[in-house]
Amino acid sequence: MSDLGDAHLRSWALRFMTLLAAGPEDQLAWLGEQAVGTASVVEEVLLLCRTWEGLVERGVGEPATLSAARAMGRRLAHFADAPHTGLWADELAAEPVWGDVRSLARQFLLTELGDWRQPLPRADTA
Repeated sequence: MSDLGDAHLRSWALRFMTLLAAGPEDQLAWLGEQAVGTASVVEEVLLLCRTWEGLVERGVGEPATLSAARAMGRRLAHFADAPHTGLWADELAAEPVWGDVRSLARQFLLTELGDWRQPLPRADTA
């Protein structure tokens, strides 16, 4: 992949990880009135984890982040097997998996950027 393509993918991955690492209150505020389905978020996170592995293989990401990305993928792969028809906003506080994902995303960002606390992306870019 081109350097520009990898840079774009890395930027997308870091924005999405920032959203996943945020506290539930911040996530809900970010969502606002958007109706985002849980199944869509799970699919996107699993894609993010696979994409990140490729980026690390090409030298674009920190190899030490792979353990958090892989753990997140494994955790959500089990969760993905269940049918999800609800909204992500409704599941953020009710489903323990999102607390696990939050913790792993924070670990990921701490390793990649040195701090997990990053400004949330604009709602139209994550």
